[in-house]
Amino acid sequence: MSYWDERYSTPDYLFGEEPNAFLAAQKPLLPSAGKALAIADGEGRNGVWLAEQGLDVLSLDASPVGQEKAKRLSQKRGVSLETKLQDISAFDWPSMQFDVVVGIFFQFAGPALRDEIFAGLRKTLKPGGLLIIEGYGVRQLEYKTGGPSQIENLYTKALLAEKFAGMDILHLREHDSEIAEGSRHVGMSSLVDLVARNPA
Repeated sequence: MSYWDERYSTPDYLFGEEPNAFLAAQKPLLPSAGKALAIADGEGRNGVWLAEQGLDVLSLDASPVGQEKAKRLSQKRGVSLETKLQDISAFDWPSMQFDVVVGIFFQFAGPALRDEIFAGLRKTLKPGGLLIIEGYGVRQLEYKTGGPSQIENLYTKALLAEKFAGMDILHLREHDSEIAEGSRHVGMSSLVDLVARNPA
C-alpha cells in the first residue's frame, strides 16, 4: 500500500470535506460552465466543490483509496465527478482542454517534477482559462502545521511569478494565515496563492 493510500484509508477525510478556503474564495471568477481539472485531488474535496459550481470536473490522483473517497463524496453531494487514477509524473497533458485548472498543496513534487507540472498546467489551459494554485511557503518549516519538510518543495512569490510569467496574474500573494482543513492542515501556516489567466 502506498504512502497516500495508507493516509487515506481512514473513515474520515484527512483534509476535510470542504474545499480549500482560497479556492472557494475564487468562486466569483469561475465560469458558469466548462471543463475543470483538479490535480493531486486526493479525497476529492476540491474537485467535488468545482462540480457543485456547475463545471465538468476531471479529478486526477495517484491513490485509488483517495479516488474511491472522492467518488463517495461526489455521490453524497449529488454531483458527478470523473476520476482518473494517474501518477502525475507520467501524465500526458492534453493541449488547451480546460477552462479551469486547480492545484492545491501538491508539494510532494521536487523542483524538476514541479517544473514539469507547472508547464503541464499552462499547456492544458484553454486560451482565457483560469489557473488557481495554493501551496506552502518557506516559513512553513517553522510552523510545521502541514506540508513537506523539504525546503526545495516549498513556494515563494518570486518562484510563481517566474514560472507563470506571460500569463495575466490576477492575484499573487505570500502570507501567514490560520487554516483549518481536516486533521492534517491546521494552525498558522505560511502560504503562497496564485490566480492567473491564460492569454486569450
